[in-house]
Amino acid sequence: MAASICTYSPPTLTFFVSFLLHSCASKTLNPELELRTLGAPPLVSINTTILSPNRTFELGFFSVDGGSSFYLGIWYASIPIRTYVWVANRLAPVRAPSPSALLTVAGRLAVADSPTSIIWETDNTVPAAAVQLLDTGNLILLSVGGRGSAAWQSFDFPTDTWLPEMSITRSMVITSWRSPIDPSPGQYSLRLRPTDLGEFELVFNGSVSYWWTGKWIGTRFAGVPEMTVPYIYSFRFSNPFTTEATFDYSQSTSEESGLQPLLSRFVVDSSGQLMQYTWSPQAASWNMFWSRPENPCRVYGRCGGFGLCSGGRDLRPCSCPAGLRPVDSAGWNSGDFSGGCSRDATCSDEDSIFTEIGRVELDGAVDDTFSGVSRGSCEDSCRKNCSCFGLTYNPESRVCTNLYKSAYNIRNSTTSPILSIRISPGKGFSNRGKWKIGTPILVILCGLAANTVIAFLLVTAVLRRLRRLKTGKEYGEDGGLKIFTYKELSSATRGFSEKLGHGGFGAVFRGSLPDSTPIAVKRLERPGGGGDREFRAEVCTIGSVQHVNLVRLRGFCSEDLHRLLVYDYMPNGPLSAYLGRRSKPPPLSWPARFRIAIGTARGIAYLHEECRNCIIHCDIKPENILLDTDFIPRVSDFGLAKLLGRDLSRVLATTRGTRGYVAPEWISGVAITAKADVYSYGMTLMEIIGGRRNVEARSPPAAAEDAEGADGWFFPAWAARRIVKGDLGAVVEEEMEGYDGREAERAASVAVWCIQDDEAARPTMGTVVKMLEGTIEVTKPPLPNMLQALIAGESFRRGSVLSAGEILADGSG
Repeated sequence: MAASICTYSPPTLTFFVSFLLHSCASKTLNPELELRTLGAPPLVSINTTILSPNRTFELGFFSVDGGSSFYLGIWYASIPIRTYVWVANRLAPVRAPSPSALLTVAGRLAVADSPTSIIWETDNTVPAAAVQLLDTGNLILLSVGGRGSAAWQSFDFPTDTWLPEMSITRSMVITSWRSPIDPSPGQYSLRLRPTDLGEFELVFNGSVSYWWTGKWIGTRFAGVPEMTVPYIYSFRFSNPFTTEATFDYSQSTSEESGLQPLLSRFVVDSSGQLMQYTWSPQAASWNMFWSRPENPCRVYGRCGGFGLCSGGRDLRPCSCPAGLRPVDSAGWNSGDFSGGCSRDATCSDEDSIFTEIGRVELDGAVDDTFSGVSRGSCEDSCRKNCSCFGLTYNPESRVCTNLYKSAYNIRNSTTSPILSIRISPGKGFSNRGKWKIGTPILVILCGLAANTVIAFLLVTAVLRRLRRLKTGKEYGEDGGLKIFTYKELSSATRGFSEKLGHGGFGAVFRGSLPDSTPIAVKRLERPGGGGDREFRAEVCTIGSVQHVNLVRLRGFCSEDLHRLLVYDYMPNGPLSAYLGRRSKPPPLSWPARFRIAIGTARGIAYLHEECRNCIIHCDIKPENILLDTDFIPRVSDFGLAKLLGRDLSRVLATTRGTRGYVAPEWISGVAITAKADVYSYGMTLMEIIGGRRNVEARSPPAAAEDAEGADGWFFPAWAARRIVKGDLGAVVEEEMEGYDGREAERAASVAVWCIQDDEAARPTMGTVVKMLEGTIEVTKPPLPNMLQALIAGESFRRGSVLSAGEILADGSG
């Protein structure tokens, strides 16, 4: 549709109403500026919209429930996925079939459901003469006689989205949608912390803070190290820690977007997480590559009262524990879990029972602990108090803990006590045995019950056997990958008692099979969003990969919420145990290090180049390189691995690898290639050569005590600079047994080639193997600019634990 320009400076607004009605209606409208003036027909109706000059954003009415409720909002017009960034009438949807937006006689933007009924309007005190939608997504009202100054703008009243160039002040709050299909204000919001105005926080119901950025330290927030990566954004914080504090950000352009600004946004999702999205033209989809809290179950009240959070990234991370049901079934089915689960317990339930939930953590409860009591006494003390909703009881120490108020964020935890929730008994049922019934009838009923139970067990056993046979055939058990039951693995690990380590996706426990074969069992604490079938198919694909430098996957367990992987046990542990100044095992000899470097490269090259589908590991680091009895390296932990068809070159990976090992292009949100693994390998190779970790809270080596050495403790940046300058001796670990200078020089140059900023400049892993073996000549590499920028952009204090290594991605590992 068209748009008009009408400007004036009237002594009174009412005097010119009839004049403007006539004059604006007779002019040709300008589609580039998209202005609407006072007195003209509706600015926006159900069939008309307003576009920004470059047609990136669009203002119009939309519906999320099939047309019974309409909202005036702004969305991206230049992409195929309808994505809303602002909503005007969040609390007052239009229920009529013909909504309209107009400028009132008072010069305010209003939403009306009929010609005489306004349900929402702006609160500007200066009258507006026109409306303009900017290319930034900001909707402004141009003041009367103010030469284009803004009388009101949508950027001052954000909803759930924070766009580039939008300044946040102490009076502004970004509030989530109620649910994915309900734009009304939700329970979660982002704001400057009112107590000091020097950091941002996410809050629940405007009061409970559950995540914060850390204080502003000059160039970034202390808890968001990614901000210093000069890749996409420029951040500005004016007058921090004062009432005039203002924070905003802008973004750069990219060749991929034709030197146009990337489409990017921060959103307070209805799930309670702050998420950062960038539009990928290649994939024609939004790529979410940063979110906080990283674990959805750390969002306060994520699943409502008494809701159980599984921690997955799927659309339904919440469920009700056994014996409980959703308070709002309709909302629960639509993705709104805020209502939580009902216990159906009242104060009159003196015979209420306690249903066991399992070993879980929870928030929001007040506890009362006492010892030396029986389980029965523990339950009775809870029954006597209306606000007591559950308990934990340790039979060994006889310690009872009654829990009061409510339970939020119920989540699995292997180290927590078993929670029992108080619920009402079924009708006619009592857990205290108060039924009075005749003995003959009781005998008959018991006999019938026994026969029923026996028949049920027989049928269950047969069905389980058939299902096991089918599952084994369907998912490759005959091919060598065994499907374990949770009970089998619990027995094999003696109740998961011997913990070997803990990574970003779960803990690893030592165990042994019935034939005494040692195994390592990894229990995934954050299984992916896919269903059981998808999990099995992906695991079996990886399980079919066999190579001397890859840890063998023996089998897995996918039972209810349990996801476990069973590997061969590696007696010499991870490579990380042999690196760092404080490592307990003796330092590795140079021949062992060089063998580990080549073996690791061969394993990754096999994943990239020799499998039927290219497998991008996505988390190469010393912790995931295990050593067998002969110190042969074996790459492990495919928790982040992405399968890439041979006809594809890139894959979107929203879950991030480990800080200090993530390639810079990954941080930008674009789809990654196998070169992301090459970068991580280069960082790891640097550690192997130097015998130290990328980040250590200690002073740099003596050779770094010069003008450049202030950043020496951030090993990759300092080491790369030394290697390029030819000072390899300052990098390698001192007094290394069997040291070979030529091999070390070759490996060091390969490491610097692998961590180049431009992924096209990095070699493939197959080429890396040949370079290390000496069959391809290794030329002098250029200095990676990105690592130097990380150092130059910040003043580091020697020995500080605020590491530059934290800048390259959030840590999951």
